Order: sequence, then C-alpha cells, then structure tokens
Amino acid sequence: MLGRVTDAEHQPAASDPTLDDLLVATGAGDRAAFGALYDRTAPRILGLVRRVVVDPAQAEEVAQDVFLEVWQTAPRFDAARGSAISWMFTLAHRRAVDRVRSAQSARDRDARIGVRDIDVPVDSVAEAVEVRLDHERAHEALAELSDLQRECVTLAYYGGLTQSEIAERLDVPLGTVKTRMRDGMIRLRRVMGVST
Repeated sequence: MLGRVTDAEHQPAASDPTLDDLLVATGAGDRAAFGALYDRTAPRILGLVRRVVVDPAQAEEVAQDVFLEVWQTAPRFDAARGSAISWMFTLAHRRAVDRVRSAQSARDRDARIGVRDIDVPVDSVAEAVEVRLDHERAHEALAELSDLQRECVTLAYYGGLTQSEIAERLDVPLGTVKTRMRDGMIRLRRVMGVST
C-alpha cells in the first residue's frame, strides 16, 4: 500500500476535490476517492507516524493500519467537527502511540522475565545454617504445645494429613481436631514471634 508514496507530494489543482470531499466519498465506498485521498495524504501521515514510532518498518506498518482504518471508518467522519486531515492525523497519532506503548510493554515484560531468570549466587553454607536454625526453632516451639495440640499439628504438617484424616486416625470429632489445630497454631505463632 505504501508503495504509491512518492517524494513529491501531490499538489491539488483548483478543480480537485478537497480532502473533506474525498473522505466523504470514501465513506460512501468510492475506491477512486480513497486512492486520491491516499495519494494526497500518505506522505504526511507516514511522516507523523515516523516521528512518533521512529522505526521506519514499524512506521510503514502503522501507516498502512491507519489507511485501513480510514477506509473502514470513513462513514463516521463529520466535517462539521473538523477537517479530514485533522481526523486522519488523530487516527494516525493514536495508532502510533499505541504501537510505541505496545513495544514498551513488550520490552518491560522481557526485562522482568530476564531478571527473574538470572541465577543469583547463593551462599549454600549460610542457607543450610539458616534452614537448620529454623528447624530447631520449630522443634522448640512445638515443645511448648500441649501433647494433644502437638500431635494434631505434627500429623498435619509432617504427616501431610487433612483435619478429617487426623480426626479419623485419632478417633475424635472433627471439631476437636480443628480446635486443637487452631489453638496450637496460635501458640506456635506467639512462641516463634510471627505476627499475622
């Protein structure tokens, strides 16, 4: 589509229809009017888009999209609200800004993924010590629970059982298990200094 753009912009003769007339005719489905409108406006539209988008290949794509949108939405053009070229510039500017935002969003997404995938050096000795200390703190905190609470918490977290399975295994009502778990977890949080 952009192959028709020439270096010398078409200078309309006095008898040529105005851009408004051409856009109205395009809205009525006149292909010749659209061709004339394209010939007279393509360099200016491409220039505007290129100033916003910068990349020449993307600017050509956006300009092509703009002219497709002009063809599809020309029936909505209202000369009482502004000139044809202003209407077309508005479409072009919106499309160009959308392309820039889309490209920036893709770059940001790629950067986030890249940062996430970076291998950060880990001090495995320090990490192992920290895990061991946390494990010891958990065992000390479990010792602060009543025997019944400790039994329920241990079966849930170390045994992987659900509250229903714990109730069945201990042969106690489910409500009793839930109460022991809740009270045990509250006490564990307090002993370990965890705030909720």
